[in-house]
Amino acid sequence: MIKPNRLKKGDTIAIVALSWNGNEFFPHIVEKGIERLENQFGFKVKKGNTLSYNNKKLYENPKLRAEDLHNQLLDKKVKGIITIIGGNESIRVLSFLNKEIIKNNPKFFMGYSDITTYNTYFNQLGLIMFNGPTVMAGFAESIKLEDDFAKYFENFIFGNWNEFKYEKFKRYTNKYLDWSDPNNLDRENINYIENKEDWHFIQGTKTVEGELFGGCIEVLEFMKGTEFWPNKDFWNEKILFFETSEEKPSPKNVEYGLRNYGMQGIFDKIKGILFGRAKDFTEKEKKELEEVILKILKEFNREDLVVVTNMDFGHTDPQMIIPNGIKAQINPKEKTFKLLESIWSE
Repeated sequence: MIKPNRLKKGDTIAIVALSWNGNEFFPHIVEKGIERLENQFGFKVKKGNTLSYNNKKLYENPKLRAEDLHNQLLDKKVKGIITIIGGNESIRVLSFLNKEIIKNNPKFFMGYSDITTYNTYFNQLGLIMFNGPTVMAGFAESIKLEDDFAKYFENFIFGNWNEFKYEKFKRYTNKYLDWSDPNNLDRENINYIENKEDWHFIQGTKTVEGELFGGCIEVLEFMKGTEFWPNKDFWNEKILFFETSEEKPSPKNVEYGLRNYGMQGIFDKIKGILFGRAKDFTEKEKKELEEVILKILKEFNREDLVVVTNMDFGHTDPQMIIPNGIKAQINPKEKTFKLLESIWSE
C-alpha cells in the first residue's frame, strides 16, 4: 500500500467540495472548521475552486469536482486534503478521475459518508485513505471537546507511533445545531451524551488481524455492480467497517445490504466486522441491528467471525479516524482495537 507523507504543523491542507457544497449555504460553518484547523491544529488552509461553485453547477458538471481534486493533488504546496462534507452522488465524479494523477501523488485524504466513493476507489488503486471528520461535519462541530477529540487528533496525526490503540470518547452527540441560526455560531450548546457504554463485542472469541476497509454502508450500496466495486481478491483478509448515515437506514435495510456481501462470498474471505454507532437509533433499534448482523452471518456459516458494534466512528461526533488499507487487530478477550503499523510513509 502507498502511504502518504507525514503531516506536520504548518503544512497546507486543501479543503474541497467533492460531494455537496455546504459552503454555498453555510459559509460561516466552513469558516469555523477552517478556524479550528488553523488555530488549534496549526495547519494552513487552501480553499479549492469547488467551494466557490453553487451546487447546481457542480451537479450538472461533475468533472469540475474531479478537476479540483486533480489540482490539489498536483499542487506541491498542498500536503493533505480534507473534504468539507458528504452528500449523495459523488459516485458520478469517479469516471472523470485520472488514475495516474491519483497514484503518483499520494496525500493524506480524509472524509466520510458520501466520500466513501473516493476512499473505496483510491484504496483499490493502492492508496491509504482516511475515513474521518470533515470540515463542516466534524471540525466545526466539536469545539467543546478540547480535552477529548483534540487530544485524540493531535496524537493520531502528529504522534510518533507504530501501533495505535483506539479508545472510546468520553461523550458524543447525535445532533447538530441549526446551521442557519447565527446564534448557534459559537457551537457551545450542542447536546452531548455521556458515553457510558463500551463497544459491543457481540460475536467471536479469537484475536484477528487484517487490513481495514469500509465506510458508509449506504454509499457502498451505490457502488455495487459498477466498475468501481472491488474485485473478489480485494476482500481477502480484510476487516470491514461500516457506518450508517443521518438518513437512518432501518435494520431491515442493513440486512438486505449485508446479505449481498454474503452472496458475493465476501464473508468467507474477511477477518472481522466493525460497526460505528448508528446515528439516531433507539436502544431497541440498536439491538435489532445487532440481531440482523448475527442473523446474516449465521446464514453464511460465519458464527465465528469477530463482530464489534457501537464504536465511535460514523455520523455521530466526535469520531475516530479509520484508515483504509492499514493492518489492524481486534482482540475480543481484551476488548481492544488497534492499528499495527504507521499510517505514514516516513
